[in-house]
Amino acid sequence: MELNRKRVLVIGMARSGISAAKILNQLGAYVIMNDLKEEKKLNDLINDVKPYVNEFILGNHVTNFHSIDLIVLSPGVPLDIEPIRKAKEEGVQVIGELELAYNLLEGEFIGITGTNGKTTTTALVGEIFDNAGIHNHVVGNIGLPVISKMFESYEETYLITEVSSFQLETVVDFKPKISAILNITPDHLNRHKTMESYIEAKKKIFMNQKNHDYLILNYDQEITKEIGEKALEVNVIYFSLNNVLSEGIYVKDQSIIVKDGNLELSVCNINDIFILGDHNIENALAATAIAYYSGISIEVIANTLRSFKGVEHRIEFVRNLNDVKFYNDSKGTNPEATMKAIEAMTEDTILIAGGMDKGSNFDSLTKSFTDKVKTIVLFGETKNLIKASAEKNAQCDILLVETLKEAIMKSLDVSKPGDSILLSPACASWDMYESYEHRGQEFKNIVIEL
Repeated sequence: MELNRKRVLVIGMARSGISAAKILNQLGAYVIMNDLKEEKKLNDLINDVKPYVNEFILGNHVTNFHSIDLIVLSPGVPLDIEPIRKAKEEGVQVIGELELAYNLLEGEFIGITGTNGKTTTTALVGEIFDNAGIHNHVVGNIGLPVISKMFESYEETYLITEVSSFQLETVVDFKPKISAILNITPDHLNRHKTMESYIEAKKKIFMNQKNHDYLILNYDQEITKEIGEKALEVNVIYFSLNNVLSEGIYVKDQSIIVKDGNLELSVCNINDIFILGDHNIENALAATAIAYYSGISIEVIANTLRSFKGVEHRIEFVRNLNDVKFYNDSKGTNPEATMKAIEAMTEDTILIAGGMDKGSNFDSLTKSFTDKVKTIVLFGETKNLIKASAEKNAQCDILLVETLKEAIMKSLDVSKPGDSILLSPACASWDMYESYEHRGQEFKNIVIEL
């Protein structure tokens, strides 16, 4: 991709947009940075990126594209807004930071997507590669833009990439050596509009793969199983928690098994895996498949599964205060993720939930509470939606509050020794916070200061 002297419009001053602007500048492009936020709200970011940007357009959309050679779109910017439609009509290429990075970086890509579990799986795969002594970068939706590793990636480097549906919307040539779709459940329907569109976005992770590449899929979920049945140009490898497979990665007699042709290799006992919950065993199965088909030994995989402590903001133990345990699951940004977190709890649980409305239906969540969730404390944009669902479907106390701090204090007030207090919002953070990390960090700070 030739970028020298090209006029490139970068839309969105988030992590990926800023990283893209910096690399584009270093490759000789004329960089125009656009964001709908006004300058006074972006001061710190502007100071960071100013040396790399030739022109800023802030506070409004760009409407004139006649001199633009390329648009690099941040994942948070929808493709269906009028300026993007107009740019495409005028023949301007629109890509995302992931596609830009794929065209510029050396190295082999591993792409990991799914509604839930992708951050944990991506981090776990990175740790397996570290322990195998293989040069790699853990990048993408996990928080580190792929393009930021432009000058630290070589032919032998693996780019272990967490990929969101938003990033996949703008891929063109992106082709990982190994891709994985862990699961697909309703999410981001405010952006994708329909479940069918969401599924199609996820499927783009393997659209360019060929018969020497691998696609890792969840055999236990009908959607992903059907995807595998129709993916005819790539090697499909299934993983399963509930079924013994003729080929693939599965659990048998409490052990993780790799079945590869006539080989049946035992990896480790699932009870030796440090991270909690059946969903994390599924993540471990997927990570095992990715590592095994990358040529990493069973011994290295097993040792890593036994030692991996999980990721920040995903059922993260914070502290024990007077025999009440606090867990930070701010990464639980949809109902399915919160259901998984509740499943992993072993004590009576007080759930703190609520946040930005992504168009989710909360009935499956509130129906799953059973006797384990004794109280829910709700805040944020969706608190009344979740309350209405819980009143229909659950037998638990419901408390409404305005802030996260108030939610923590109310939870502590109603707790008793032996309880767990779980922040797992089932919603995005953007109604009150910059990110789920920001929300989770505030939770931890408040809890630690109690």
